[in-house]
Amino acid sequence: MPKFYKIITYGCQMNIHDSEKLAGMLALRGYVENDDESLCDVIVFNTCCIRENAEDHAFGNIGALKQLKKRKPSLIIAVGGCMAQQAGEAEIIREKFPFVDIIFGTHNLDEFGILLDRKLSSNKKIVEIKDESGKIIEGVKPLRTSYPNAWVSIMQGCNNFCTYCIVPYVRGRERSRELMNIYAEVNVLVMSGYKEITLLGQNVNSYGKDLGDGTDFATLIEKLSEIKGDYRLRFMTNHPKDLTEKLINAVAKNEHCCHQIHLPLQSGSDRILKLMNRHYDSADYLREIEMIKKYMPDCAVSTDLMIGFPSETEEDFLDTLKMCEKVGFSSCFTFVYSRRRGTPADKMPDQVPDDVKKDRIMRLVECTNEKTRQFSSRYVGKTVRILCEDIDKKKNMYIGRDEYGRMGYFPSSRNVIGEFVDMKVTSANGISLFGEIE
Repeated sequence: MPKFYKIITYGCQMNIHDSEKLAGMLALRGYVENDDESLCDVIVFNTCCIRENAEDHAFGNIGALKQLKKRKPSLIIAVGGCMAQQAGEAEIIREKFPFVDIIFGTHNLDEFGILLDRKLSSNKKIVEIKDESGKIIEGVKPLRTSYPNAWVSIMQGCNNFCTYCIVPYVRGRERSRELMNIYAEVNVLVMSGYKEITLLGQNVNSYGKDLGDGTDFATLIEKLSEIKGDYRLRFMTNHPKDLTEKLINAVAKNEHCCHQIHLPLQSGSDRILKLMNRHYDSADYLREIEMIKKYMPDCAVSTDLMIGFPSETEEDFLDTLKMCEKVGFSSCFTFVYSRRRGTPADKMPDQVPDDVKKDRIMRLVECTNEKTRQFSSRYVGKTVRILCEDIDKKKNMYIGRDEYGRMGYFPSSRNVIGEFVDMKVTSANGISLFGEIE
């Protein structure tokens, strides 16, 4: 009789990749994934605390398992990740959900298999929250579930301490993996047939600063260009303060690098950017856009935009709208500022009222959606190269992305998942393209 597990993941691509590592540890111990919680022997919550709604959602789902645990006492419930790593949060989880068996933080994630073994041998509740992040543990093999895409973590932690962000407190300081370990992992993935590799880090532009041998992110991009094959290379997330001309030049020269860069702006107001501790202003950002276009005129730049940061005025908000007009982003991820306990911004005066936030986010979304539609409309009548990733069963169409990040939908008489196809675009709707493969 097989043993079953389910991992419930919250948050970003980094958390998704962390869940692949957790799945790898469980698979190594004979567990098989099963979406039916009532059949599972282990259920793991890989949590996120970047925004309040993700934390509330996790708490609700953990609480919903109380009755299942009563009916099935042998079920092991584990809660880990960023939320558990927050100061004092493990004790809150322990008191609020006494039926949780294992609580572990981000600094213990690579040791989850050992914690599970301890639980099975002792049957005691385990709470393991390391205060400090140590050296990155190599050799943890993820169970990849996103073919033909693959995530590769190149570093962990963050040194930036943006005043709204909890990440440095729960992920620790920046630690970079050795260049050759990354090279070997990417090389194996390409040889195994993966077609799109995404390098992950809280700030990939800072890669290598802690290695002490002169290696930087541009060096890594140059080294990866030696790996032959038909594949794409992406990376995220970039921080504008660390985006160098050397790096952009290396990206432009690497034939595998997509001409698409995600460069979070957060705000168009210089006053707000200073309060956020972002270490650049709007003029700096625009110079970087010019630099990107100099080396890659066709490059699509996407961004993150936040509204409602403490003390944000209407004038500050209008500065953000003006930046959207100036830059012409290919797509925008828009957010309402969420207070996070333990961050400097949480204690700032002049918190923006909810009704003002709601008004501004609606106006921002209207503006950015229009720019996105304009960007997509340029595709109509053109043929683009799409990496087919999946099939949309509701639309009965295959789906995939071009190198600039646009999602394409098309019919096909055969299964083309994992293949590059040429799609003639017949129509566009928002960020989505529709067409026929040639």
